Amino acid sequence: MIDLKGYEWSLLEGAWVTLQVALLSLGLAMLLGMLGALAKLSKLGWLRGIATVYTTVIRGIPDLVLMMLIFYGGQMLLNNSLYGMNEWLNEYMAGQNPDHDWTAYLPDYIDVSPFIAGILTIGFIFGAYMAETFRGAIMAVDAGEMEAARAYGMSSSLAFRRILLPQMIRHALPGFGNNWLVLLKTTALVSIIGLDDMVRKGALAAGSTQMPFTFYFTVALIFLLFTSISTTGLRWMERRFSIHTR
Repeated sequence: MIDLKGYEWSLLEGAWVTLQVALLSLGLAMLLGMLGALAKLSKLGWLRGIATVYTTVIRGIPDLVLMMLIFYGGQMLLNNSLYGMNEWLNEYMAGQNPDHDWTAYLPDYIDVSPFIAGILTIGFIFGAYMAETFRGAIMAVDAGEMEAARAYGMSSSLAFRRILLPQMIRHALPGFGNNWLVLLKTTALVSIIGLDDMVRKGALAAGSTQMPFTFYFTVALIFLLFTSISTTGLRWMERRFSIHTR
C-alpha cells in the first residue's frame, strides 16, 4: 500500500476540485462548440468568419499560454476597463447630478478566482475543438433527413431536436470522447494559477514530505481512474446510440 502520510483527504479534496473544473469546463465547451459549429455552417459570411477565426486562433495557441493570458491579462484588462468607466462617470455623469454617487454602481477592482478563470479558459479552449467535432457530426447526417422533416411541416428547432441532434450524437461521440479525455488531463494546468486542485495538493504534499514520486504517482493513478471510468461510459454511449445502425 502507498503511505500518504495523512494527506489522503487533502488529495481527495483536490480530486473533487479537479472534477468540478473538468465538468463545468465541459459544459461551457459543449455550449461554445455547438454555437461555433452552427456558426460555421451558417449562410451568413460574417458569422462563419467569426467562428473560423475563433477555432483557428484558439487551436493554434498552447493551452498554458492561454491560461496565463486569460488569468493575468484578462484580469488586468477587466480592471482597467472598470477604472476607465469610473473615470467617465466621475467626469461626465457627476456634472448632471453632483449629489449622486455614480461610481457606487461599479466596483473599483474585481479579483477573478483561479477556479472561475480555469473553467472559463479550459471551456473556451475546448469549445474550439468541440466546434469542429460537432460540425463534422452535423455534416455526416444525410441532408435528406432535414428535408424530409421540413416536408412534414416541422419547424427548424423541432427538426434539429428530433431529427438532427439524435443522429449527430452518434457521429460526434468518438471525437467528443477524445476531447473530454484531453480536457480532463488539461485541468492539471489550473495549478499554475494557484487553484488548490489535485496536482497542487500533490505538489504541496510532496514538498512537505520529500516524497515526490509517491504523491505524483498517486495523482497519476487518480487521473487514470477518472479516464478509465470516462472511457467505459463513452463506450456504453457509443453502443447505445448505435442501436439499429450498421
